[in-house]
Amino acid sequence: MEKKEQKKRSKTEIILITVGVLFIVCMLVLPLISVVTNSLKEGIQFYFQSLASEYVVSALGVTLLATVIAVVVNTFFGIMAAWLLTKFSFRGKHILATLIDIPFSISPVIAGLAFLMTFGRLGWAGKYIEKINEALGTDIKIVFAIPGVILATIFVTFPFVSREIIPVLNAQGKEEEEAATLMGASGFRIFRKITLPHMKWALLYGIILCTARALGEFGAVNALSKTRGETFTLPLEIDALYLSGSADSITAAFAVSSVLVIIAVLVLVLRNFVEYKSKKKGKV
Repeated sequence: MEKKEQKKRSKTEIILITVGVLFIVCMLVLPLISVVTNSLKEGIQFYFQSLASEYVVSALGVTLLATVIAVVVNTFFGIMAAWLLTKFSFRGKHILATLIDIPFSISPVIAGLAFLMTFGRLGWAGKYIEKINEALGTDIKIVFAIPGVILATIFVTFPFVSREIIPVLNAQGKEEEEAATLMGASGFRIFRKITLPHMKWALLYGIILCTARALGEFGAVNALSKTRGETFTLPLEIDALYLSGSADSITAAFAVSSVLVIIAVLVLVLRNFVEYKSKKKGKV
């Protein structure tokens, strides 16, 4: 009976593994391979020419700028929010925790439209921006400009850092910090010597996820970015190339897409490394 049960289990495992592998290959691996192969359809010279075009270089610069600023801002506020929610008790704590998760539940397109209706000409903040421009002779723009792209990227990536840190700090507890406080240590010293080392790997993991999400954002940025060559990010430039319809532009779209695929693979490798180091540390 035991041998029969073991055979049944082994067959079930083989079926499940086969189905899982086939699904991953068909849904993930083959499409990515297709992107890379189509990007080289016109040859390696055309591939690099596509990546060196003015629009693509501009889109890459905007993407990197928005990503770096979003990661820095979200890392800072993610650490502060996680520290506040796990180490202190105050009224509205659960409301704050819920508000942090809003970008997870709202469509990026809706987020982009919300910024548009806030900082655009019809928005309440847009009127004040126009008055400031008239008074100071400036030309400050939020929507359809780089600041709008950055704001949208920050919004959609906001929860990633804090949501990786919060479970780690909850598991750590407050005993070590309370003991250090009784011994006269300052708040910053407690954070630097006790809290930060505990959440180091979770913080890196959150930063990696935030970076990956920022690089691939399309919906929210699309609502706030309308000028190709100035405010387009790489995903928007890929969309513009593909929709142009010519054979060369479609191949160029795949070439630019391959850059995001390569970055995604590198981010995945880095994420797995951080996850491995985190688990290894947990076992020690």
